[in-house]
Amino acid sequence: MRAVILLALLVLIWGGNWPIMKIGLAHIQPLWFCAFRLALGVVSMVIILVPLGRLRLPPRGDWPVLMSLGLLNMALFMVLSNLALLVVPAGRSAILAYTTPLWVAPGAALFLGEKLTGGRMAGVLLGLGGIVVLFNPLSFDWGNHDAVVGNLMLLAAALVWAAAILHVRGHRWCSSPLDLAPWQMVIGLVPVAAAALIEGAPRPDGSFELAWTLIYNGTLATAFAFWAAVTVNRLLPALTVSLSFLCVPAGGLVFSALMLGEGLSLTNVAGLALIAGGVGIVALVGARERRAASA
Repeated sequence: MRAVILLALLVLIWGGNWPIMKIGLAHIQPLWFCAFRLALGVVSMVIILVPLGRLRLPPRGDWPVLMSLGLLNMALFMVLSNLALLVVPAGRSAILAYTTPLWVAPGAALFLGEKLTGGRMAGVLLGLGGIVVLFNPLSFDWGNHDAVVGNLMLLAAALVWAAAILHVRGHRWCSSPLDLAPWQMVIGLVPVAAAALIEGAPRPDGSFELAWTLIYNGTLATAFAFWAAVTVNRLLPALTVSLSFLCVPAGGLVFSALMLGEGLSLTNVAGLALIAGGVGIVALVGARERRAASA
């Protein structure tokens, strides 16, 4: 029951965070928003791990995966998402960013030697169909340079996340992901803070909205959510977790409509349905193949 509650909270926190990030980005530069989020995440993880006696230097064998998670999943994914949110609606951003599982399937075939079976290929094609629907060549404003770049940034963020997942799959862990969490946040924080400093000094407007969106992002959407994700992945079947995460972009779409007044357009809903169907097929086929292999 505890794991189910944590999973539900995780889906709500990550789904709601897309419009919340867009609100926060109206009050400070995107790179500084990302840097402050990671810094708060590090502090929160230290507060979690110290009482448990689990704050320790990572073993040498985990440094390669720490670097890819920190630089790709923490730094580059967050930066691309934040920059895209300046010009792309939050609901649409959540959908495109969560196309990650579609890229993991062919990536695993190319780099990890996993078979790209007919079922997985069908799921990938269905999901790609959803992306085509979202871009709807007949209605998408291809003349809007910012919108085109923003949407491409979100697809690039999904690919970056997929690359980190592939590295995690092929890595032999020496320590637990929870113990490594603060270190990957630190690794992500360093280049983000450096890039933010090059761009200029932070210019927060001191608003209450900025304060609560940063606190939400650093403590709930980063530190707590990471701990919760590790916990539910250990306590619940992988298929249950994978399919439940399909609710995150759906939540992003609904919360964006409620909090920001973004319309629930037919294009967004249809694209989400196709992408969710594709990801669901990939997850189901993968679970069936794992059961067959272990039988």
